[in-house]
Amino acid sequence: MSPRRHRSPVNLTRDTRQSDYSEIHMKYVIILGDGMADEPLAELGGRTPLEYAEIPNMDRIAREGRCGMLRTVPDEFEPGSDIANLSILGYDPRTTYTGRGPLEAASMGVSLQDGEIAYRCNLVTVRDGMMEDFNAGHISSTEGAELLRDLDAALGDVRVYPGVGYRNLMVVSRALGAETTAPHDIVGQPIEDYLPRGGDAEILLNCIERSEEVFADHPVNRRRLQEGKTPATGIWPWSGGKKPSLAPFQEKYGLSGGMISAVDLLRGIACLAGMEVIHVPGATGFLDTDYEAKARYAVNALDRLDFVYVHVEAPDEAGHMGSVEEKVRAIERLDEAIGIVLDRPDTTVAVLPDHPTPIRYKTHTMNPVPFALLGKGRDDVQAFSECEAAKGSFGLVQAPDFLSLLFS
Repeated sequence: MSPRRHRSPVNLTRDTRQSDYSEIHMKYVIILGDGMADEPLAELGGRTPLEYAEIPNMDRIAREGRCGMLRTVPDEFEPGSDIANLSILGYDPRTTYTGRGPLEAASMGVSLQDGEIAYRCNLVTVRDGMMEDFNAGHISSTEGAELLRDLDAALGDVRVYPGVGYRNLMVVSRALGAETTAPHDIVGQPIEDYLPRGGDAEILLNCIERSEEVFADHPVNRRRLQEGKTPATGIWPWSGGKKPSLAPFQEKYGLSGGMISAVDLLRGIACLAGMEVIHVPGATGFLDTDYEAKARYAVNALDRLDFVYVHVEAPDEAGHMGSVEEKVRAIERLDEAIGIVLDRPDTTVAVLPDHPTPIRYKTHTMNPVPFALLGKGRDDVQAFSECEAAKGSFGLVQAPDFLSLLFS
């Protein structure tokens, strides 16, 4: 990795003087790097990954636009992509959020009936009572589906549905709910203190035990061990809830909207809000995602839609891995893709994370995140980072107000 340099303005293919934007406010794009915000790191000379990375396009948005900080997680909630992205899209989690599971169920086409609760269901690796890996070595979707098919046959009334990679779904009938913990929050810790508690706890614990039995000598795990990969030793259900109700996006803002994301959480929010879900070949929800394809599909979608929300999971995954190098690389690859969006002249562009995923903690925090808007005037900020955006003219904004600010 090479340190970020102070850059002079470069020659641009698009004239972005403020006078242009006073005439054109037709299309809108949010480019969201999940977990992109961080803390200063000794490995980066006391800089954050955003400060260190070479990100000329994000810097351009900040330099030619306006910046601020966004509070995406209310105090009474745990910091997570579900809460943060609902908030950014203008849906106050205090009145709309029921759990992560039902949001992902909507994306997967799983219709929840009265009395049913959907739980997010990770494939995990637990050894000697410790949460070793919250994603079972980033197990593939094909392998996960094979494991869950056999588990589903062993569970009876409880149903499991394969999703993307380690991210899957469990539905419990006649459910009461349970207090659960996200597995990515307890990596390296004993699971005993974080097992499900409350109404559905007995059901969920039984499902965890059955998964350990089914997976113990499963052909998928035998193959993974032979290949030197981490096995999926069981499931971990968490963040359950009943089907929520979201106001239609079109009615809420008077604009048509689309969602580009590889993860069911974001697609589910879009489905419930009546937004178009735009499927992009090569979008994986991991470090190897096709960043440029997401940008191209977003630009093309603007021919028929007013607004597109482009979600990229990779920086968050790198944060959970604790990999400084991968996080910087993910941010830089996202920045390259942003250039494709900036080539479209009739578009107001916002760039931001949903929450920090600091390398030091390997999980989410609830600190406000930086944002930059190109097409809403200009302030004195010269680069896109946590520290610089805090100097922006927008100040501190509450996330449920963000789209109203963008569309105003």
